[in-house]
Amino acid sequence: MSAVLDHHGDHAHDHAHDHPTGWRRWVFATNHKDIGTLYLWFSFTMFFVGGINALLLRTELFQPGLQIMRPEFFNQLTTMHGLIMVFGAIMPAFVGFANWQLPLMIGASDMAFARMNNFSFWLLPPAALLLVVSYFVPGGATAAGWTLYAPLSTQMGPGQDLAIFAVHILGASSIMGSINIITTILNMRAPGMSLMKMPMFAWTWLITAYLLIAVMPVLAGAITMLLTDRHFGTAFFNAAAGGDPVMYQHIFWFFGHPEVYIMILPAFGIVSEIIPAFARKKLFGYSSMVYATASIAILSFIVWAHHMFTTGMPVTGQLFFMYATMLIAVPTGVKIFNWTATMWKGSMTFETPMLFAIGFIFVFTLGGFTGVILAVAPLDIQLHDTYYVVAHFHYVLVAGSLFALFAGAYFWLPKWTGHMYDEKLGKAHFWLSLITFNITFFPMHFLGLAGMPRRYADYPMQFADFNAIITVGAFGFGLSQLVFLWAVIKCIKGGEKAADKPWEGAEGLEWTLPSPAPWHSFETPPVVK
Repeated sequence: MSAVLDHHGDHAHDHAHDHPTGWRRWVFATNHKDIGTLYLWFSFTMFFVGGINALLLRTELFQPGLQIMRPEFFNQLTTMHGLIMVFGAIMPAFVGFANWQLPLMIGASDMAFARMNNFSFWLLPPAALLLVVSYFVPGGATAAGWTLYAPLSTQMGPGQDLAIFAVHILGASSIMGSINIITTILNMRAPGMSLMKMPMFAWTWLITAYLLIAVMPVLAGAITMLLTDRHFGTAFFNAAAGGDPVMYQHIFWFFGHPEVYIMILPAFGIVSEIIPAFARKKLFGYSSMVYATASIAILSFIVWAHHMFTTGMPVTGQLFFMYATMLIAVPTGVKIFNWTATMWKGSMTFETPMLFAIGFIFVFTLGGFTGVILAVAPLDIQLHDTYYVVAHFHYVLVAGSLFALFAGAYFWLPKWTGHMYDEKLGKAHFWLSLITFNITFFPMHFLGLAGMPRRYADYPMQFADFNAIITVGAFGFGLSQLVFLWAVIKCIKGGEKAADKPWEGAEGLEWTLPSPAPWHSFETPPVVK
């Protein structure tokens, strides 16, 4: 293997034309590593933009009474925070990981469609620009919630149209990225790597990419109908003209529920790479993990209306969606059991990636429990659109997707940069994030149980204390992310030289390459025994 790699080193010098430099290297990037880096920096930027939106919301909610903004602007912030975090931060971050890691993990030379890869990235900045610019058009940004529910979204100003176009472009990017990922995984694996020998991260992304291709066109359909309702006289969602606003919810959530698994399955993949490495054991129950991931993806298509228990559906429908939703807890439970069993009696060490992975399991499981509670129709009817729901989905999205992304970043940074990150900064980032996250989102369960509705700019006096605590926690959580930025920049600039395999328990082809990973990973495919 090493002989092959040295040969690559000599090889690279003949190909000076392979290395565009300066701005060309990024604008015309076709190398999967550069594109992965672009995705990661883009998503991190959007994470801060979305975070600033959230902190403005929390500033308003620090005390009862309207302090700093009109309710209309508050609703715009709520909507944009959701759209930016989902489509601008979490999803592109996972695609960045896929671009960087998949070719390294399956022994491929690059992604299957290098130029399409470039195009799918460069669709993102214009879409992000459309979203941010929509604040400044007459009437401001859309304020219909990130779900863009009709009839509210049919009555918004031009900011709504910008949001529709932005989501269309982001969807196109996702579809192209997914086609690329599926083609790469199915056609470019190293000789000897059967599907059931692939790393879990490759499996979770393969399944996620199929989900994306299945549901992104559904979202595109919903928002196109919205657009024609707004400008071309159709009446899909206009009840006065024979349309049905609830139909929008059905179409949206048929996309929206698989979407939440699109944002968590790659996280499962990252955690499934990290825990075996730091427990120094093989992943417990590999094939059951693969089947559990596939089951979650399949079941995600039959649970959408659990978001709609309060729309007056017949009791039979409520029962179906209630039981189907509870069923998803089974494969998810299998995963959590497998991770725990992997750690059982392992010789564990607790470097930053492992801390984030364990933090992920702990907090994601809490979010899972509140999900099972919300699956129960009579309970959900009480808790619908309260802060209990906000608590639930932030536990699975922030502590789920985001903590896994942090874990993966610390895990692979040595391979990406060739330097070890500062362990003290990493641990500080973890503990600050974990503590401030729980200060922010745990009290929301109590607010929701007490009946505080979400998406309101004001609230009665009885909710004041919890809201003050939440706002302080939110600012703490936001500022903690600057520690991560500091750790990453410090790692890129230098630091202790990383070994080819910095984690002794790590398995997989990416650790056979030098650190930092060379421009061309595997020109001669490795053979997997």
